[in-house]
Amino acid sequence: MHDININTEVVFKIQDAAEFEKICMSIFNFQIKNNPIYCKYATTILKGKEPKNITEIPFLPIELFKTKKIICNGKTKEKIFLSSGTTGKKSQHLVSNSNIYIQSITKCFEKFYGSITDYCFLALLPSYNEQESSSLIYMADMLIKKSNHPQSNYYINNYKELSTIIKELEQAKQPTILLGVTYALLDFAKKYPQQLDNTIIIETGGMKGKRKELIKEEIHDILKKSFNIKTIHSEYGMTELLSQSYSKGNNIFKSPSWMKILIRDINDPLSIIGHNQTGGINIIDLANIYSCPFIATQDIGKTFDNNTFSVLGRFSYAD
Repeated sequence: MHDININTEVVFKIQDAAEFEKICMSIFNFQIKNNPIYCKYATTILKGKEPKNITEIPFLPIELFKTKKIICNGKTKEKIFLSSGTTGKKSQHLVSNSNIYIQSITKCFEKFYGSITDYCFLALLPSYNEQESSSLIYMADMLIKKSNHPQSNYYINNYKELSTIIKELEQAKQPTILLGVTYALLDFAKKYPQQLDNTIIIETGGMKGKRKELIKEEIHDILKKSFNIKTIHSEYGMTELLSQSYSKGNNIFKSPSWMKILIRDINDPLSIIGHNQTGGINIIDLANIYSCPFIATQDIGKTFDNNTFSVLGRFSYAD
C-alpha cells in the first residue's frame, strides 16, 4: 500500500484554503494509487492529464456506492452504513475506521454549536431507528451518549412524552437539541405546538415518502409558527459522507474546514461553475480518505463567496 505523509489528524487541523488544497491534492494522489474503483473512473476522465487544482479533480458519481465496493486497498471494512433510500438499491459506505467518523461528528458539531455536554439531545428519527446500519442513527447515538444528560434519548412515536420532556427542559432553561426527520417534526408540531426558548430544532432527512414533499421554506414556516421561534436549523449529511454541514437558518449551510462544496454545470457535469449559479452539488470530504472523498451528488444547489452554500432540490431522476 502506498503511503503519503498525511493522516486524519492533519485533515481535522486544516486552517485555510491553501492548506486544504495542498492536503486535498495529496489525498487525490493517494486515492489514485490505492482506490481501484476511483482510480479507474478518474483516469478514464483525465485521459493522462494531471489535475492542477481541486476544480480539475474528477468527482465519483454517488450512484456507484450502490453497485461497487468503494474502499482503498489494504483496508478492511469495520462498519457498513446503508442508505435509507425508499426506492431501488441502497448505497453502502464501507468504513474502515469508525473512529474517524466519531472525530468528524464531534469536531464538526462543536465547531458550530460548542461543547456536546452543554446540551440535552432529543432524537425524533422514526424511519431511521429501524435501521441498525444508518449513519444518522450512529451519529445520534454518539451525541446522546456524549451529552451525558439523563433525558437525552430517542422519542419515536411517543409525542406526548416528548412534549412533556421538552416543557420540563424549557422550564429548567436547559439548552436542548431536537434532531428530527422532517415529516416527524411536522407531525409533532401539528399535535403539540408550544413555545420554545431554549430548544434548537435541527431538521434532517426529508419526508422519506411518508408525506407530500414540500419546499424547505414551507416546512420551516410551519415549524417556526408552531414553536414560536425565529429559525429552524438543518443538518446536511449522507450515508456516503463522514462529515456534516449545518445551517442555522435560511437554507445557508456552512461546512467544516476539511470539507468543500463545488457546483458542477447541469449540462456539462465535468465543468465546475462559479458562485451564485445553480448546478449539481459536488462534495470534497477529506474525512473519507479511505473510501472516496470526491463525490458528485444528485442534489442541486449553489455556493456563495463566503464559503457557504444552499441546497435547492434534487435531480428529477434521483432516488
